[in-house]
Amino acid sequence: MSDTGRRVAGWLGGGASGFARGLYGGVRWPDHRVREVQRRTVRTLVVSQALGGLGMSIGIAVAALLAEDVSGSEKLAGLAQTMQVLGTAVASFLLAHLMSRSGRRRGLCTGYLLGAGGAVLCVVAGVVRSFPLLLVGATLLGSATAANNQSRYAATDLARPEHRARALSVVVWATTVGAVAGPNLTGSAGRAGRALGLPSLTGPFVFGALGMLVAALVVAVRLRPDPLLVAREAALSRGVSTRVSRSWPRVVEAVRTRPGVAAGVVALALAHGVMIAVMAMTPLHMHHGGADLEVIGVVISVHILGMFAFAPLVGMATDRFGRPAVLSAGALVLFAALLLAGTAPAGTSYRIGAGLFLLGLGWSLCTISASTLLSESAPLAARTDVQGAADLVMGLTGAAAGAVGGLVLGSFGYGPLTLFAGVLVTGVATAAEFARRSTRRGLRDEDGLAL
Repeated sequence: MSDTGRRVAGWLGGGASGFARGLYGGVRWPDHRVREVQRRTVRTLVVSQALGGLGMSIGIAVAALLAEDVSGSEKLAGLAQTMQVLGTAVASFLLAHLMSRSGRRRGLCTGYLLGAGGAVLCVVAGVVRSFPLLLVGATLLGSATAANNQSRYAATDLARPEHRARALSVVVWATTVGAVAGPNLTGSAGRAGRALGLPSLTGPFVFGALGMLVAALVVAVRLRPDPLLVAREAALSRGVSTRVSRSWPRVVEAVRTRPGVAAGVVALALAHGVMIAVMAMTPLHMHHGGADLEVIGVVISVHILGMFAFAPLVGMATDRFGRPAVLSAGALVLFAALLLAGTAPAGTSYRIGAGLFLLGLGWSLCTISASTLLSESAPLAARTDVQGAADLVMGLTGAAAGAVGGLVLGSFGYGPLTLFAGVLVTGVATAAEFARRSTRRGLRDEDGLAL
């Protein structure tokens, strides 16, 4: 495509209807300006991802404690986290549908603002001692997690095919900032809450609301022009339809007719289910073996390090060796993680620490490669809805795997739990092989930006 052959839209805002008429904004930009928009997009998403992650993690760290305090029941404490997971799953699809209609900027801002509203409701629930209100707030808080998840896809809208996984992985890596810093600020946030006359356990949610509000502001100001709208206008100039229609039929059609989409959705969901089932139950297994809370915290920190810290390297490997190859490597790493953790003694053990690190690394390998695979395999007109549906399935699978994992641990033990997780990893490996046979390495999507 020549330098003058790309019309870029979205700078002035608006929705997808303009693209259906064949012209939106009427601005022609050369390719080097499209690359500048991509760099600006990634930088903006990195900042908003860090702020959003900070806002979420600082609240999540005390959600169960606040739920127990408000409800007066230890058995009900886990409901707050459950509602947040379910809220994330549902919001993922709804926000993606909004992005399909109006672009990434509006969808991401909506997610962060809903999450901030949920954090405020959690504060109010702590003040008035209302458990139902706390559950509503926790559900809305999941919208911010959904926005953070969708940010990784926004990084791929204008990325060159050979750099697509790298762009996605940089945004995933930014989550490390919030995931690590957030829980460490809970003490200061609690003291700040008391200084404001609030219960100490609501202080972290005040900090969380501020972080998500700033993230929404960054996206609203900096994510211009909207990368999805730019990508659509570029595709439209090549004669590719970007007309928006009903969501579910497009998603079903993409999964049915595009092997990369089906493989990506399955691998993404099962790898997430493996991670949730084992990670959520490991602290309990270690506690039963007499491990100190400090040791348990170190193991979980190492696990989070494996999930996010090496994401840029994973992205480069995905671009270099192909999506199916890295997905297969992720399945092998997950198998090794389950072997180490499943054969480790209860309590403190270097083996279980190594297993949880590999569990996080395997999740990173699978998530980045599968997300890239399904994004570039989906048709542009259905891409946001496919991405939202994939995150919806991923969230529901994680919630179900966590619930089943608890039952397996309580009834049979930690070793059988890792065997159960191993069955799910077999599904990841099968999806990787299916993708390998169905796609060619370096395949360029037919209606995206194959620059």
